[in-house]
Amino acid sequence: MNKSQPDSSTGRAYHHGDLRRSLIDSAVALVAESQDWNFSLREVARRAGVSHNAPYNHFEDKRDLLAEVAAVGFQMLRDRMLAAIAGIKDAERALVKTAVAYVKFGIENPARYRLMFGSVVASRSEDRPESLKVAGANTKAVLEEIIRRGAQQGSFYPSPNKQEELQIAVVSAWSAVHGLTMMAIDGLATVPRLTAEKIAEKVAQTHCHGLLRR
Repeated sequence: MNKSQPDSSTGRAYHHGDLRRSLIDSAVALVAESQDWNFSLREVARRAGVSHNAPYNHFEDKRDLLAEVAAVGFQMLRDRMLAAIAGIKDAERALVKTAVAYVKFGIENPARYRLMFGSVVASRSEDRPESLKVAGANTKAVLEEIIRRGAQQGSFYPSPNKQEELQIAVVSAWSAVHGLTMMAIDGLATVPRLTAEKIAEKVAQTHCHGLLRR
């Protein structure tokens, strides 16, 4: 299909970037609706209203498209985290709010979350496409900013001038919230009379206690 001409099935004229975005959006919707990624590129094309060959003008294969779906997931997660901490200056409270938003996102989007962190796109993190690496790093940066703020406020133990200490604290916080999210998705993070969000809050508070400067 000529990328500059209207698609015959929809009568819509796509610019190069518009069609790529439409295909990504269609794949994102399919993952959300089916809660898996076993659909074909032909299904994605049908959903976007373009010819079955159109995806290959923008993506090498299905894995390439799924990488972009995962990147969108990280962007959505980052937006959720930022919205949860808007206006909150206290680092400990911000970390707790972030954890709750993080876990809630995973519970609401289990297939998308597994795709974001799984090996479907690449078996090794270094082999992940650049767009996915950037999206993941931008999400991680939200946690980094909170940990750094806590260190600067003097409430968290890492020195704000020691990058290794800060990064260890970030990895520790992300490990805790990621592990809890996976357990929640699999139905393993259960405490009588507590919702998943309340469990996330309690776990984050416990983790924050370990970060507090003695």
